[in-house]
Amino acid sequence: MFERTNPGVAPRVWEVGALCRAIADALEARFNPVAVRGEITGFSRASSGHCYFSIKDANGQLRCAMFRRAASLLDFSPRDGELVEVRGRLGVYEARGDLQFIVESMQRAGQGALFEQFLRLKAQLDAEGLFDTARKRPLPLLPRAIGLVTSPGAAALHDVVTALRRRVPHIPVVLVPALVQGAAAPASLVAALSKMYLLTQAGQAQGADLAQSPPVDVILLVRGGGSIEDLWAFNDEQLARTIVQSPVPLISGVGHETDFTIADFCADLRAPTPTAAAELVAQAREVWLGALGLLTGRLADGVERQLDARHQRLDQAAARLGRPSGLVAREQLQLARLAQRMRHGALLKLQRLSQSQQAMEANFPQKMQRCVAQHTERLDRAALRLDLLDPRLVLQRGYALLTDTGGRAVTSIQQAHPGDALRATLADGVVDVTVAAQPRLL
Repeated sequence: MFERTNPGVAPRVWEVGALCRAIADALEARFNPVAVRGEITGFSRASSGHCYFSIKDANGQLRCAMFRRAASLLDFSPRDGELVEVRGRLGVYEARGDLQFIVESMQRAGQGALFEQFLRLKAQLDAEGLFDTARKRPLPLLPRAIGLVTSPGAAALHDVVTALRRRVPHIPVVLVPALVQGAAAPASLVAALSKMYLLTQAGQAQGADLAQSPPVDVILLVRGGGSIEDLWAFNDEQLARTIVQSPVPLISGVGHETDFTIADFCADLRAPTPTAAAELVAQAREVWLGALGLLTGRLADGVERQLDARHQRLDQAAARLGRPSGLVAREQLQLARLAQRMRHGALLKLQRLSQSQQAMEANFPQKMQRCVAQHTERLDRAALRLDLLDPRLVLQRGYALLTDTGGRAVTSIQQAHPGDALRATLADGVVDVTVAAQPRLL
């Protein structure tokens, strides 16, 4: 049973709930109301509007709850790492037996050590241009593969894989594991990202374990929510410089919506949660199917309009062409009209020829006499010209026509040599002559 230090006094046996209430009453009488100064950690706001967090310093940590009414009076948004002064009541949360501080008011008291360190590094990297929006790249519309850097045991991995499997089950996911919390996490994250960058080289990465991997077109760097200490690995300077060296767009999905890290500012895009990061990079399959259906409908409408236009043109051509028998009948009618015109023209021509012949017969004697006279006159003129060209008239004036023995005319002294026999034709006869001496030029 129980050992008693004072055998004469029996200890009281408490019920758990009664003891918790007694402790709460003791705290209420001893401390409340009380003010506490400390650094916020693990801050979260429930859908009910209640806020839950802890305040801490180098020597201790105290769990706090701030209900909706008090939270609605805040003039700032509490964040992990902020140094605050809170006023309220100490108590015991009987359902768990936890010491709990019910916060009734809160005000800033300065910045916590980690938060100040975060701000200094943020200012330094911002001045170096690591946060410039000009270097941010748009996400690929249809990535060939999605790279994922996170802890294999993290809930964030399950959330991301579930979202990707639901939205884009056809896109492969390549996981490179890394630590996401603790002193060794920054170096592990840097190594994992460096290894992931190899996969962006269209599958030509070094190492047998990477050789068969598909080319990664976008990288997700994710981790679930936590306190500023839990997320501190993502505020590492070397990790920030490694992130900006990514050859493909990189999305940071670290913590909850209210959590910000240096990695968020360096990434091409910041997602409020790991699940949101997956949804940003993976357009739902239903959206693409809907777009494909829309394009299919537009294509079908276009084809239908083209067919309707062609049918209309065919109908118009058929209307102009008509039935072949009708066309033949029209052509036969046209042929008959042309034949009629030809017969009429032939009769008219015969009539004109007949009339011309009668006229010719009536004037024939006079025309014949005039024609004979004209031809006789032309014949006389031709005979006169012919007489004038008669060479005998020239010979009668004392000239002679010399020819050689072959009958060829001799017109130059070059054709006559001493001793040559020539024939001279005169007006009334022919004389055979012989060249007695060498002919001379005139």
